[in-house]
Parts: sequence; structure tokens; C-alpha cells
Amino acid sequence: MNHNFPKISIITVTFNAEQLIETTMQSVFVQTYPNIEYIIVDGLSKDRTLEIVQKYADKISKIVSEKDKNNYDAMNKGLRAATGDYVWFLHAGDVIPSPETLSLAFENWQNEDFVYGKAEIKTLDNQILPLHKPHPKAADFSWRSLINGMTICHQSMLMKRSICVEYDFENYRIAADLDWSIRCLKNAQTVKDTGIVLCTFLAGGLSNQHRKQGLKERFHILKRHFGLFPTLFQHARFIWQSFRRGSISNH
Repeated sequence: MNHNFPKISIITVTFNAEQLIETTMQSVFVQTYPNIEYIIVDGLSKDRTLEIVQKYADKISKIVSEKDKNNYDAMNKGLRAATGDYVWFLHAGDVIPSPETLSLAFENWQNEDFVYGKAEIKTLDNQILPLHKPHPKAADFSWRSLINGMTICHQSMLMKRSICVEYDFENYRIAADLDWSIRCLKNAQTVKDTGIVLCTFLAGGLSNQHRKQGLKERFHILKRHFGLFPTLFQHARFIWQSFRRGSISNH
């Protein structure tokens, strides 16, 4: 392996995503970055998802197609299948913005444990939605920053595989990504902010579809890692901000 180009394991989890999967895959295939391992984990889709994936089997390193317990169970399977230096989760509907994105992200790479960037949120009619949290600077960022929640979008985080843990999908059905990010980042010594948009993803998702359950899980996760009183303060502020944005219904 050319050590100037660490191996990136890109993991795409799918289930019944025939309308979205091809666009995601194509954004991976056109990357100019020379050292990518692409893994598809499909939960036995009942539509044409797997058929579409198989069309590109020669460009995909591994295809796993079997029933899973939930999205995070499938992500754990992707982690186990990965052999790269870094792992990056891009789900069906997520798109890497340009062919040069990964190459730019690893310019001046210094073997950092955690590489991150920005994200764009798009609606199905291609409108760009604003991000509600400011982009954190590398000098100020650590696992403790996540007391404010996912200040970096999950799809814009590349973790060294050596610092990764598995998702706790048994205890957290909606917010396991927050717990996972905190536990991984506790193992990180160095971080790099690429300063660029790494991913465009669709508005919505589990946490938005099941908002109340997500809030309960978020509270439990933050209490576990930060203690009760800091969590009470931050959770109250988060709920107030969400009400102001209209993210939580007040009916």
C-alpha cells in the first residue's frame, strides 16, 4: 500500500433503496482517490436494490446481503467486514459532492485518528437546508464537544478503524450514532478538519422520524458519558432550541 494514500473503507447500508442506491454508488466510483474499499451491507431488500448493486459487483469490494436487526446492526457488520485504515459510512441517498472530495480531504494528511468535514442537507426537491450547529474547529474539538449532540454530521466523519468500537444497537435504536461517536472519539488523539463538504445527505432519518424516542436515548447517552447535571442543562437547552426551530411539535 502507498502510505501517502491510507485505505478508506466506505460502507453503505441499504434496505429497499432502489430509488437512491445508484446515485450513492456512482459518487463513490468516480472518486479520484486511489485507495478505496467499498462495502455494501443490504438487509435483504425486497425491491430491486440488490439487483442494482450486483450490476456494479466488479467495482464493489464486498457485498453482504442478510437480515439484520436494525440499521446499526448492519453498520456493525460493515465495520467487521472493513479492512481499511479509515471507515466512512455513506448510506443510500448520501452523495459525495465531487470526484476530488476524498483526495482533497487527505491532502497534507498527517495520520490523524479522526478526519472530518462539513455536510449539506438536501430535500428530495434539491433544496439546501441550513445546518443548525456551527462547524467545530479542530483545535477546540474532542469527544467532550458532543455534549452538544452531533456537532459533526455522521456522514462527514472518517474514523481510523483502530479507534472504532461497535454500535450499541441493543440499548439505542435511534441515537446509537451519538454514543458510537463519543466512544470512538475517546480513543482519538489527533483530529483533522478538512474544511470541505464531504457529503450531501437527504433530510429526514431515524432520529427525525422518531423524535421523542431519540430525545430519551440522547439524554441517557449524555448522562452516561457526562453525568446528570451537565446533561440536564444541555438537554433543556437542546429541547428549547428544537422548539424554536420547530423541530419538535408542541401540540
